[in-house]
Amino acid sequence: MSRELPRELPFVKMHGAGNDFLMVSRGELGTGIDALDGALVARLCDRRRGVGADGLILIGPDTDQDFAMAYYNSDGGEAEMCGNGARCAFVFARRTGLVGEGGGVCATASGPVAGRFDGEAVSVDLTPPRDLCLDVPVETDHPFGRLHAVNTGVPHLVVPVDDLEAVEVPRWGRTLRHDPAFAPGGTNVNWVMPQAYGDAWLVRTYERGVEAETLACGTGATAAALVLAALGLADSPVDLLTRGGDRLTIAVRPGDPGACPRLTGPAVEVFSGRVILDE
Repeated sequence: MSRELPRELPFVKMHGAGNDFLMVSRGELGTGIDALDGALVARLCDRRRGVGADGLILIGPDTDQDFAMAYYNSDGGEAEMCGNGARCAFVFARRTGLVGEGGGVCATASGPVAGRFDGEAVSVDLTPPRDLCLDVPVETDHPFGRLHAVNTGVPHLVVPVDDLEAVEVPRWGRTLRHDPAFAPGGTNVNWVMPQAYGDAWLVRTYERGVEAETLACGTGATAAALVLAALGLADSPVDLLTRGGDRLTIAVRPGDPGACPRLTGPAVEVFSGRVILDE
């Protein structure tokens, strides 16, 4: 029989390029992942009534890899993968002794992910991309040009635009996220444009599960890099500036469908604490 959750749950607040997470050790739950329900995750991630985060990541040992991560969006639903979350997971795993300075391999619902440390930056090799489709047809009547889709652990739509600031991200993100072309699970939506002065691309992302624009999305930036490379608009590695102002670098090999994209960027520990749970 599963024992109840402890009244106080220790956590570490982290962010990867502004994409913020609550990091929880599976050992603190007593019986493991089964003790963590979606309603509790949603309450902890609530920015007014909880700690506040884009998602919660549960970390623990694994029988095949160095450690395992389970990722929950802020609505309490579990997702297969989170790129920025995976980079934070490696920092947390190092903090808790599951990996050393040489990095290691993390088990995720989308497959094993290798990670390494380079000063303040953390790199992860994501799973091979799937279902790349340029000029994907949708039923939604929208004001954009070409739409492209790819799965980088989770599904993404990539929309090149000329004016990123003019995009009504909440409106069109919500609409395209639920387009029948992406049923039943829906998709994340990313808009991308070249930086006016510089060598990077600018990206904005509407994340499913968060149901809002986030300051960064690692798998979304990776999807954008893959699409830009496939369209011949960018060479690897591709630098993208997130909404939060951080730079993510993605190395891709568009001619090799089995190649793992490498996502590199900051992963920062903000604070640690203990949250009081209801009786």
